[in-house]
Amino acid sequence: MRKNRINCLLILLIINTLKVWGQPANRPEINIDDFILKIAPIQTEDANYEDVYENLFTIYQNPLDLNKADIADLRALFFLTENQINAIIHHKNKFGNFLSIYELQAVEGLSMENIRAILPFVQVKNGIGTTRFSNFTKKAVEHYLVIRADQTLEPIAGLKEDKFVGSAQRYYTRYRMSHNKDFSIGFVSEKDAGEKDFMDYYNFHVQVQNKGIVKNLVIGDYLMQFGQGMIFSAGFAAGKGSEPVYTTRRSNVGVRPYNSVVENGSFRGIANTIKNRNFEITTMAAFNKRDASVDLKEETQDDFFSSILSAGFHRTETEIANKNAISETNLGGNILYKLDHLQFGFSVLHTSFDKTFQKRALLYNRFEFTGSQNTVMGPNISLSWQNFNFFGEAARSTSGGFGYISGLVGSLGPKVEWALNLRNYQPNFHTFYGFSFAEGSRTINEKGIYNGLKYIIKKGLEVSAFYDSYNFPWLKYRVDAPSSGQDYQLRIIYKPNKIFSQYLDFQQETKERNASDSKAVTHELLQTNRKNWVLGTDYMHHTWLRLQTKLQYNGYQIENTSKSDGYAVIQDIETKFKKSQIKARIAYFSTDSYDSRIYAYENDVLYAVSFPAYYGKGWRYYLIGKMPIGRNLDVWIRIAQTKVSDRTTMGSGTSEIEGNKKTDLKVQLKYSF
Repeated sequence: MRKNRINCLLILLIINTLKVWGQPANRPEINIDDFILKIAPIQTEDANYEDVYENLFTIYQNPLDLNKADIADLRALFFLTENQINAIIHHKNKFGNFLSIYELQAVEGLSMENIRAILPFVQVKNGIGTTRFSNFTKKAVEHYLVIRADQTLEPIAGLKEDKFVGSAQRYYTRYRMSHNKDFSIGFVSEKDAGEKDFMDYYNFHVQVQNKGIVKNLVIGDYLMQFGQGMIFSAGFAAGKGSEPVYTTRRSNVGVRPYNSVVENGSFRGIANTIKNRNFEITTMAAFNKRDASVDLKEETQDDFFSSILSAGFHRTETEIANKNAISETNLGGNILYKLDHLQFGFSVLHTSFDKTFQKRALLYNRFEFTGSQNTVMGPNISLSWQNFNFFGEAARSTSGGFGYISGLVGSLGPKVEWALNLRNYQPNFHTFYGFSFAEGSRTINEKGIYNGLKYIIKKGLEVSAFYDSYNFPWLKYRVDAPSSGQDYQLRIIYKPNKIFSQYLDFQQETKERNASDSKAVTHELLQTNRKNWVLGTDYMHHTWLRLQTKLQYNGYQIENTSKSDGYAVIQDIETKFKKSQIKARIAYFSTDSYDSRIYAYENDVLYAVSFPAYYGKGWRYYLIGKMPIGRNLDVWIRIAQTKVSDRTTMGSGTSEIEGNKKTDLKVQLKYSF
């Protein structure tokens, strides 16, 4: 059998030498922008696309070895269906380890399109890897330094009025040296516009993997994700989008180094995972300084703070005074028991502050966390049966509040995928580093039922949809009573060949909010309705020219009181010549108000994310050029401008610009050692 298998593989290799995509054995370069647009064609202000970007790139930088990957590892690639995961595992169990990445073509149930999608994230390594930590500079597969500078060319109010202590430039550096599943060393630093210190913010990490019983050791800045993210969530949460099934489920990804410039969002300390047969035991300890506005409680003369500031700006005297104002200590971990089709774990996290956390004395804050210590703990489970995966997690915090989430994803047939998700987070359930599937921006005060469906009508034609119904048992900001809502989305994708695709996306969301003109202490609730339409077309001319066109509409209505409409016409052009690349956009937008603003994800330089809000009436342009200089140096230049016709200023407050245009210039260098 093995001889026949090798002969078949040789035939596949010969065939692939005749195909453009199969010529090199190296993994293809990932297009992060395409992935984000695929999972979230309609962007919203609530989603953290920088974390989505960073986590996608982390997966790309740490490709799965198909010969060592288990079911949980493959599920972390959220675009694989349960049928496809089972097919890969079945093929490996039947024939033994993969001999080459090309052997994926022999896996029953994987199409060429499926294989192209997963190629950037997988590899096949033959032989036994070393566990010795020596000559690591020679073993490094990735070893690079990135330096970036960008600036808004028009003067902003904070600089003109001398409210900012620093210069107008923003600086960013990133260094990484790593070998997959072996080690990683890196740091990231950033200075925002208006800040004084070149390294106003920084994070760093040293990671060692697969050294004896030590599966994963990280010293420095890191995140953790276990279960469904109710206690530990590593940031990757695409949420509701055009992938309605597998993005609703989280995976046990464990400890990951933190590389984002989203400040006040990581643990700084040490985390270690030890593996012993079917058990994985993770422990962590972290000590962080956080930004906060500290006040004095007059009756007790004790210091307290009402929120942790996440913006990360240190430009003015007030912002500088709030920097590192409180100390936070975290201790916790996870125990995970793994079998082929069952994972059972238990997580605990204890958080303590050196000052009292106390929200403002407002009615909607009644059940919010108060005090200086919080412990949250609970079990999680993942069970596979045939083509279905059942999952769940429950947790309880010191307050006595609890939350849980349970659901399933799976294949109803070769062409139908289904997801069901139930969640219940009490108003007094408190988790600081958990973010499981939810409508709100936090895992608190929410109940909901979600259904997602994906159906392949025929090759090249696919329809997907979801429906989510939820309610909030207690009050929220700008919602002075228990409220409810629902949203649904329908997407049709037509891709008859590799060079052309088109999609139509419709999403509607209904929620309740306070009436803005009410003078009563408790406001009347009004129903709001938001509708989004997106029509997108993607055309590839040979290998050097790509055209993407998008028409987008956003309508917002508050019962019978007001209505606002907005639309945008967006044209993207991308061309390649050898290793050089140019991307450009021209967009016209017109919205009646900020309520009907349109978020449009934009291409940017490597490791940067941009999704500005288009509102008012005007034009948006950008041009990005990437060019290699020698063998080891790449340079990016990006210039972007927004020009409006309905107002004479841009922005507000310290970011206000006099005039009707805003121009941003960005330059980035990447040196590969």
